Amino acid sequence: MSRRAYRILPTDSTTFHPRLLGTRGAVASNSNLSASAGADVLKAGGNAVDAAVAAAFVEGLVNPQMHTIGGECPLLVRLAGEARVIAVNGNMAAPARATPGEYRARGLSDVPDSGILAAGVPAAFGALVTSLQRWGSMPLKDVIAPALGLAKNGFPVSEGLRNQHKYGIAPMQARFAAEWPASAKLYLPGGRVPEVGALMRNDALARTFSFLANAKDPLAAFYEGEIAAEIVKFSKARDGLLERADLAAFETRIEAPAALQLGDTELFKTGFWSQGPAELQTLALMWQFDLRKIGFGTPDYCHLLVEAMKLAYADREQYYGDPEMTKVPGDVLLSENYSFQRKNLIDFKKASRELRPGNAWQNSALLSEEQKLTPKDWGAGTVHVDAVDAKGNMASFTPSGAWISSAEVIGPLGFPLSTRMMTFYLGPANHPNVMAPGKRPRTTLTPSMAFRNGKPWMAFGTMGGDNQGQWLLQFYLCRAAFGMSIPEAIEAPRLSSEHAPGFFAPHASEPNRVRIEPRFGTEVLEELRRRGHDLDVAPDWSEGFVSCAAFDEDTGLIEAGCDPRGAKSHCFPATALAW
Repeated sequence: MSRRAYRILPTDSTTFHPRLLGTRGAVASNSNLSASAGADVLKAGGNAVDAAVAAAFVEGLVNPQMHTIGGECPLLVRLAGEARVIAVNGNMAAPARATPGEYRARGLSDVPDSGILAAGVPAAFGALVTSLQRWGSMPLKDVIAPALGLAKNGFPVSEGLRNQHKYGIAPMQARFAAEWPASAKLYLPGGRVPEVGALMRNDALARTFSFLANAKDPLAAFYEGEIAAEIVKFSKARDGLLERADLAAFETRIEAPAALQLGDTELFKTGFWSQGPAELQTLALMWQFDLRKIGFGTPDYCHLLVEAMKLAYADREQYYGDPEMTKVPGDVLLSENYSFQRKNLIDFKKASRELRPGNAWQNSALLSEEQKLTPKDWGAGTVHVDAVDAKGNMASFTPSGAWISSAEVIGPLGFPLSTRMMTFYLGPANHPNVMAPGKRPRTTLTPSMAFRNGKPWMAFGTMGGDNQGQWLLQFYLCRAAFGMSIPEAIEAPRLSSEHAPGFFAPHASEPNRVRIEPRFGTEVLEELRRRGHDLDVAPDWSEGFVSCAAFDEDTGLIEAGCDPRGAKSHCFPATALAW
C-alpha cells in the first residue's frame, strides 16, 4: 500500500461536489457569474429575494440560450419567521387578438414553435420587480447593477452559450444569418460564432437596464412606456398580435401555492397553470408504497416511478390550465382518496402503453375513452436560481423563455420575446389549455420549496422542459424518502418518461419511452425492458440539472448544491456558493 496516498478507500460512492455549508448565505444558479452577483448582493446587505432577482437578471444576459428578460419567471418565496410559502405567477399572457380562429385563418393547425406568432406579453420583468418591491430590501438600481455592468463591459462566452445542443449560437448560426439580422448582429460579431471565453457585450440591453433602473416606476416604464412601444412596433412589423393595450393590462399574480404533505415533509409548487402539481400527484401515488423496502435505483423503484408519472402526467394533459379561465379540479387531483384509487392501476409486472387520466370530476380512477383529450400524435431551455439568507428568507426562481433560438432579438432592446404561446392548443374548444385572449398558457416551469417538520428546509429547481418536474421529484425522493445529502441526491442517476404528450407544439409523445442514465446498471435496464419499457439509454450525466439551497432554522446552517450535469452536458456553468 502506498505511503503517499491521500485516500485508500474506493470513491465510487462519493460525490463530485462536496457539501457546501455556511451560516450567512447561499446562492445556487446556472452560471458562476449569476451566482457571484447574487452573493455580492447578499454580502452588501440584501436579502434572499434581492439576491435571486440580481442572479436572474444576470442569467438572462449570460445564458440567453436558456432565458432572457423577454420571457417568464414563476417563483416561490418564503419570508423569515413565516410558516407559509408565496407563489408568484410569472407566466406570460396571450394578446387580445390571440384566438384559435386567428391562427386557423392564417392556415395554421398549431401555434408555431418560434417567431412572432408565438409571442405573448413578457412576464419575467414583472415577476422580478414585483417580488423585489414586495419582499426585497434594495432598489432595482442596485440589484440590476451586476447585469448592467456585464452587458456594458462584456462577459466571457460560456461553452453552453456557444455550443449547447440545438440552442447555442453555433447551432443557430445559419438561422441568425438568414432570417434574424438583429440576432446575427448581436451574437455573430464579424459574422462569426464567438469562441468560448471571448468577451460579449450587449449594449442595447445595457441601455434597457439603465433606463429601467432609473425609472420612477419601472413596471410602468416596461409595460406602458418606451419598452412597450418598442415591443409592439417590432411585433407589428412582423404581423404579430401584440398591442400596447395587452402590455398595459398585464398584471403579475400573487397566489397561494399548490402543496402536499409527504411524511414529515411538505412540498410546495406553483399552481395548475404549471406542471408543478403533477410532481405532487406522482409523489402522492408513490408514497403509498414502502419506498425504503423497494430501495432506490432498483427495477421496482424505476418501474413504479415511471408508471406513477404516466398516471400523473395523463391528468396534467387532461385537466391543467389557467385557473382564471378554465375549471381545474385541483382539490380532487391532490386528494388522498383519488390517489389511493389511482395507485391500484399500477401493475408492477408490466408497463402500460395507455394514456390513462382519472375522472377527477367524479373522483374515480379512470376517465372514459370518449372523454379523454388524447392528442392527435398519440402513439428548450430554462435556468434556475435559489437563494437563502441568514434570517431564513428563501427564494426559488425559474426564469425561462425568450430563448435566442426561438425568436429574433429586438435590436433596440437587446432581447427577444418569449414563444411560450406554443404550448396552447387551438382545439378542441373544451381543452383546458385552448388558446383565449388574455389567457396564460400552461407552462413546464416549476420552482420548488419544501418544509420539514413544519420548518423551512430547501428551495430547489431545474431547467428541462417537460422533464423538469420528473427530475425534481426524483431529487425530492432521494432527499425525503431515502435520506440522501444534497450532493448525493443531485448526483444520483435519473430517468425521464416521454409517455405523456409534450407541452410544446406539436404536443408529441412516445408511449412507453424512457430515457435513462446507464448508471442505474445493466440488470436494471434489462429488467425494465422485460417489463415492456422502451429504453433510450442516455449519455451519463445528461438527465437533469438540479440546484438547491437549504436552511436549518434550528442551527442556522445554510447549504447549497448544483449539478455537475450542467457542465458535463455543455449546457451552462452551474455554480453553488455558501459562506
